[in-house]
Amino acid sequence: MATGFIEASPRRTARVCGGFYLVTIIAGVFAEFFARGTAVVSGNAAATSQNILANEQMWRFAFAADIIGDLAYITVTFLLYELLKPVNRGISLLAAFFSLVGCAIGGMSGLFHLAPLYWLSGASYLSAFSPAQLQALAYVSVRLHSQGVIISLAFFGVYCLLVGYLVYRSTFIPRTVGVLMMLAGVCWLISTFSNFVAPAFWRAYSDYLNVPCLVGEGGLTLWLLVSGVNPTRWRQQEAFVA
Repeated sequence: MATGFIEASPRRTARVCGGFYLVTIIAGVFAEFFARGTAVVSGNAAATSQNILANEQMWRFAFAADIIGDLAYITVTFLLYELLKPVNRGISLLAAFFSLVGCAIGGMSGLFHLAPLYWLSGASYLSAFSPAQLQALAYVSVRLHSQGVIISLAFFGVYCLLVGYLVYRSTFIPRTVGVLMMLAGVCWLISTFSNFVAPAFWRAYSDYLNVPCLVGEGGLTLWLLVSGVNPTRWRQQEAFVA
């Protein structure tokens, strides 16, 4: 039934996909920059813990935003699989698998985001730990969440590479969008692996690496929202593959 809906209106499907992609981006920006970014003080467990407790509701909203973003991205994965399947069914399926693994890792990392609220809750069963120890555990949880997200970006990097290749090979989305997506995938991969093997490089250049990632995924999102796909060419390519 879903495939029939996409075949009936590929442009509408593309715009729906773009809408969910936009939700993913907005949710991620809110959680990372407006919640965690303002609460986490690098290297300072006490200040970070105080900020989390002072803005506990915002911290919880960030967790909800992460989950909403994951759910939206799973929807994007399905819709892009269906839209790009006429280009190459096997590669489109492989891309979807990488994306779903990334979503699963990102979702599990959310447990570390919630952990500080338990470490800092003041519950009686935590009396064996000193306040400084609890603050340290809360800070470690925040760092582990960050590392989990970075690991998930390796899978999303491969996803962007494969999606970019499919877009480049398609006849219904501009090749420029595909090139930007492939560049985004390469930058995600460089950022992820440099974080683990060359942390000094990552600290110096991660912000610069994020720019082409945002341009690539943001460009695809905007194109899907504004223009969708060329329905005639999409059906021609689908008929050729079939």
